Amino acid sequence: MARTPSPRPTDGELEILRILWERGPSTVRQVHAVLGAASGAGPTSVLKRMQIMAEKGWVERDERVRPQVYRAAAPRRDTQRRLVQDLLQRVFGGSPAELVLQALATREASAAELQEIRALLDRLEEEERR
Repeated sequence: MARTPSPRPTDGELEILRILWERGPSTVRQVHAVLGAASGAGPTSVLKRMQIMAEKGWVERDERVRPQVYRAAAPRRDTQRRLVQDLLQRVFGGSPAELVLQALATREASAAELQEIRALLDRLEEEERR
């Protein structure tokens, strides 16, 4: 049985999670092929990392089939929210405003991103009025 996921995946684990979110359920060989030679990790290293991720609860594996197929244990959005919540508490003292201000100060947002942010703020204000 998988233990409760650690609060934060490592950079290497996030790289694997991104592949699984984009490709969907995949074998170790498929994940290794996407990682490519640039990662410097061989198939055995990728297998070991994915086994550890399964123990941590970040991925789930289907042991009924060979080769085993892995999938992300949670959707991308759920994981992102969990990581942002962790960052919000640890770094910004729970202040969403500080987090957003620092994020927007880090790099220029596109017009589409600003429009999305405005729509979210409008929706949140509307919900608060109710």
